[in-house]
Amino acid sequence: MRIAPHLLAAASIAAFALFAGSASAQEKIVIASEGAYPPFNSLETDGTLTGFDIDIAKALCEEMKAECELVTNDWDGMIPALQAKKFDAIIASMSITPERLQQVDFSKKYYNTGPAIAVPKDTDITDLEGLKGKTLGAQTSTTHANYAEKHMPDSDLKLYPTADEYKLDIQNGRIDAVIDDVVVLSEWVKSEDGACCKILTPLTPDVEINGEGAGIAVRKGDPLADKFTAAIAAIRENGKYKEINDKYFDFDVYGD
Repeated sequence: MRIAPHLLAAASIAAFALFAGSASAQEKIVIASEGAYPPFNSLETDGTLTGFDIDIAKALCEEMKAECELVTNDWDGMIPALQAKKFDAIIASMSITPERLQQVDFSKKYYNTGPAIAVPKDTDITDLEGLKGKTLGAQTSTTHANYAEKHMPDSDLKLYPTADEYKLDIQNGRIDAVIDDVVVLSEWVKSEDGACCKILTPLTPDVEINGEGAGIAVRKGDPLADKFTAAIAAIRENGKYKEINDKYFDFDVYGD
């Protein structure tokens, strides 16, 4: 889970529509995701968005009987683009944090996972103490970068626009470790692309930094926040959430 930034980036042209309603459906809801944060959201070569966030978005639109359109947007520009009305909601593993709540409103969480550290398999780093003086990679403007700044001040934090870029650097030995969501890193190290690396340790979340889970961001005062919250509760109740959850994870990603 991540925290969005303050710098504006243009929304991607890539988009697709999904219709999950009836003739009486409400006005179309445009939902943004990043498309670069597997297994939560990914952009396929044909321009299709896939992943847990995307399947949840579709299920919520169906539950709300709403016509929705999914678009991609650079992570660095999510909040400003939402405020500029380029889209109506963000479903992109965005953490609900006090700082963010000053800028946007959120639904209640739709999942909650903590951070972790990954290192090369041949590293001499055996614990968090071993990160002192080492270069630690993180995606910019995320809760994980903020966590590292606060809790690992003796590491040299290197920031990247996307997770793909820090992964490339650790694969090629240019950095010593990375910090991100435990699910994102766990799925990556099990893949061919992540064969270089292993999980060093999960980290105890810092509530002030990591927030209370990933929620759906909307503009301040938008009643969509409550509608999404009600829809999340409904798909948790009717089994649709579990169906999506079990497609990606072998545990309940919703958390406590």
